[in-house]
Amino acid sequence: MPFGLTNAPAVFMDLMNRIFQSYLDKFIIVFIDDILIYSSSEEEHKEHLKIALRVLRDKKLYAKFSKCAFWLQQVVFLRHIINSSSIAVDPSKIEAITDWPKPTTVIEVRSFLGLAGYYRRFVEGFSKIALPLTQLTKKIVRFEWSKACDESFQELKRCLVIAPVLTIPSTSENFVVYSDASRKGLGCVLMQGGKVIAYASRQLKNHEVNYPTHDLELAAVIFALKIWRHYLYGTKCEIFTDHKSLKYIFTQK
Repeated sequence: MPFGLTNAPAVFMDLMNRIFQSYLDKFIIVFIDDILIYSSSEEEHKEHLKIALRVLRDKKLYAKFSKCAFWLQQVVFLRHIINSSSIAVDPSKIEAITDWPKPTTVIEVRSFLGLAGYYRRFVEGFSKIALPLTQLTKKIVRFEWSKACDESFQELKRCLVIAPVLTIPSTSENFVVYSDASRKGLGCVLMQGGKVIAYASRQLKNHEVNYPTHDLELAAVIFALKIWRHYLYGTKCEIFTDHKSLKYIFTQK
């Protein structure tokens, strides 16, 4: 493609999605020019690799051999370390967060939250912890670095350093969702076989602040089902909440 086009990455991504459309999410994942091929056995992987290389050859696309890696048991992909059973944060990227100096402007706060937020699925209650910092990014709020902001800043760093290793979901087991709500936000956990797959949380919207407890707890359940719908569609899942009245929502008239 010609250099300098502002939409070149999007166009190339669309091209890669079209040529690998039949194999996406079956044994191939593509992000722009990064191609990840995964298989359950070596024999299967050999066939998958042949298919991917054949598609590239037929479409006259070429991969630089020195930048390729084959037959790996563990791979670094999109700032994550992935193996057959788990996914973890990339330590080299966490170093950039732990060495981040104290923000002095709103732009620096947004930059830090953007980088830390990339790994929010590893942090339980991320939105609640980051609340003092996100308040600083509002237009009507004067920038003032308070003790609460500093505690939030340091706590996010600490949580990312000790971030847990998450498990890879399996289609052969049922999912379990735990949800909760408070006046500070919504939070939920997706689990399978007693192991955590992902955490999710968000702060309350302006109109949700006035919700009664019943509606807030229901909003947390809906939030979990929406954000993890790609896992939960077509599967059986159990939802746990600490608000018992939600148990009767399907029997109300």
